[in-house]
Amino acid sequence: MQSAWLVNAWAILAAFGTYFCMYMYRKPFTVAAFKQEDLAPVFGGDWDQKAVLVSAQVIGYLVSKLVGIRVVSEAGPERRAWTILLLILAALGSLFLFAIVPSPWHVVCMFLNGLPLGMVFGLVLGSLEGRRLTEALAAGLCASFILAGGVAKTVGQQVMDTTQQRLGWNLAESERWMPFLSGLLFFLPICFFLWMLHQIPPPTLLDQTVRSPREPMRKEDRWHMVRTYAWGIGAIASMYLIVSILRSFRDDFAREILTGLGAKIQSSDYASIDFWVMLVATITNASAVLVKDNRTALRLAFATCAVGFLLILLSVLGHRFWMEISPTALMVCIGAGLYLPYVAVHTTVFERIIACTRDRANVGFMMYVADSVGYFGYAILILSKNFFVGSIPETSFASVFLTTCLLGSIGSILFVAIASRSFDRLEAKR
Repeated sequence: MQSAWLVNAWAILAAFGTYFCMYMYRKPFTVAAFKQEDLAPVFGGDWDQKAVLVSAQVIGYLVSKLVGIRVVSEAGPERRAWTILLLILAALGSLFLFAIVPSPWHVVCMFLNGLPLGMVFGLVLGSLEGRRLTEALAAGLCASFILAGGVAKTVGQQVMDTTQQRLGWNLAESERWMPFLSGLLFFLPICFFLWMLHQIPPPTLLDQTVRSPREPMRKEDRWHMVRTYAWGIGAIASMYLIVSILRSFRDDFAREILTGLGAKIQSSDYASIDFWVMLVATITNASAVLVKDNRTALRLAFATCAVGFLLILLSVLGHRFWMEISPTALMVCIGAGLYLPYVAVHTTVFERIIACTRDRANVGFMMYVADSVGYFGYAILILSKNFFVGSIPETSFASVFLTTCLLGSIGSILFVAIASRSFDRLEAKR
C-alpha cells in the first residue's frame, strides 16, 4: 500500500511539474500590452497587436490539437517524455525567433510557438489515465495549468521589470525578449520533471480491471467512438467550447478585465486569484476517486459541471444587481465556475465514460476531440475581434466578458443536461 501511494505521489509531482513548466513557454507574453509596435502599416486597419499575437498562438495550438487527435491517441508510454522534450525545444526556439525577427514576422513566431505545445497535455495525461486514482492524479495535473496561468503572468511581469530596471531596456525590447527569457528559466526544471514522468509505471492489473485497459487507438477505434457516442460527445464538446472561450478570454485578457472592473493590479494578484480557483476546482474534482461506481461518478461529474455554471450565473447577476463584489473576488468566483466543469472533463467525465463502456479507447483521444472544438471557437472569437467588430476598447473588456459569461453559462447548462441524458440512455441499453 505504501509503495502504491508513493507511485501516485510521484506521478502527481511529475505531471504537475511538467505541465506547470510548459506554461512558462506559452503564457508569460499575455501580461504585456504590446502597444509599442503598430501593425496597421503592414496589415491595414485598426489592429490590436496583442489580439493578433494571441490569435496566432491559438491557431497554432488549434492545429496542434487537430494533429494530436491521432498523435496522442497512438502514442505509447515509452516515447511520451522524449516527444514532450522535443516539443518544448521547438517552442523555446520559436520564442527566440520572436525576440529577434522584425515586425510583422514575430506574429508567425507566435503561431510556431503554439504548434508544438498543444500536444503536451495529452501526452502527460496518457501517463495518468486508467488508474483507480486517476481523478486525483489528473486533478493534480489540472492544478498546474490553473495555478501556472497566474504564475506565468507574474514571471513575465517580473522579467520585464528586471530587464528594464537593471539592463536599461526599453519597453518594446523587454516585451519582445520576455517570453524567451521566461521559458529559459524553466528549461532545467522541465527536464527534471520529464525524467520523473518517464519513470511512472503502467497501471496495475487491478487498475485495468476497475477502469478498463488503455491502449493506443487505431483508426477504426476512433471512428467507432465517434459514431457510437456522437450525441453525448457532441454535447460535451459544445459545453467545452463555451468553457474554453470564456476561460481563454479570462486568462489572456486578465489585465484588461481587472482594469475594467476598477482594480489596481499588482504582479502578484494574478497568482493569488488563480491559487483560490485551483483549490476549489481540483479538490472538488479529485474527490471523485471516493466514488467507486463508474456510472454514479459520471453523473456526479455532470452535476459538478452544472454547479460551476450556476456559480457563474449567481456571481455575475449578483455583481450587477444586488451585491458589491470586489474585482478580484469576482474573478475568483468566475474562475472557479469555469474550472469546475473544465477540470471535470479532464479528470472524470471521459475517464468514467471509458470505464463504463469498456471500449478500446483512451482519454487523450476524447480530450483532443473536445479541445479541437474548444480552440476552434476561441480562435474565431479572437479573430473576429479584429475582422468583424473591430478592436474592443480596453474599458469595455469587463462588460463584454461578464455578458458573455452570463449567456455562456445558460447555454452550457443545457448542453450538460443533453450529455448526461445521452449517456444515461446508452448505459440503460447496456
